[in-house]
Amino acid sequence: MAKTQTKRCGWVGGDNPLMLEYHDREWGVPVHDDRKHFEFLVLEAAQAGLSWSIVLNKREGYRRAFSQFDPQKVARYTKDRVAKLTANPAIVRNHLKIEAAVRNAGRFLATQDEFGSFDAYCWRFVDGRPRLNRWKTMSEIPATSPESDAFSKDLKRRGFSFVGSTVIYAHMQAVGMVNDHLVGCYRYEEVQGLE
Repeated sequence: MAKTQTKRCGWVGGDNPLMLEYHDREWGVPVHDDRKHFEFLVLEAAQAGLSWSIVLNKREGYRRAFSQFDPQKVARYTKDRVAKLTANPAIVRNHLKIEAAVRNAGRFLATQDEFGSFDAYCWRFVDGRPRLNRWKTMSEIPATSPESDAFSKDLKRRGFSFVGSTVIYAHMQAVGMVNDHLVGCYRYEEVQGLE
């Protein structure tokens, strides 16, 4: 008897266990933990111009290099620490992206102070509930949305960098602010009821 194939979103592929794990357990699941939000902001900015699989393969390196994504610690990184990170092969060694992660940590803390949590701040852009999309093909999924445009613009106004609308839409997908699993993907309905 032929084994039935589990239907997943087309971007996953089947040859990278980290991508499978990420898609099946994390992508699109609503996040309400500030440290996890900060992690995805750092990782999504690192991805700019690269494939997600490259960044995902370096995720453990990022965890070690960026103090388990503790924004209070990262905000205190010195120029010497940034210089050391640019030589660290366990992460994407882009000086501008590393500097942005440190600067964004400070802006992240300021946003927490203003709103009580970064989570409370960011979920306002979708009225506190995940946007449920009904894409049938990968080509239908947009790179940006009016919500990611507004979110990105506000982050830039607050002094964040590497937070263009495309990066922020990817963040919104990752943290479940939008459900962009294809309707034929087995995770679509599983994620649908989560808030």
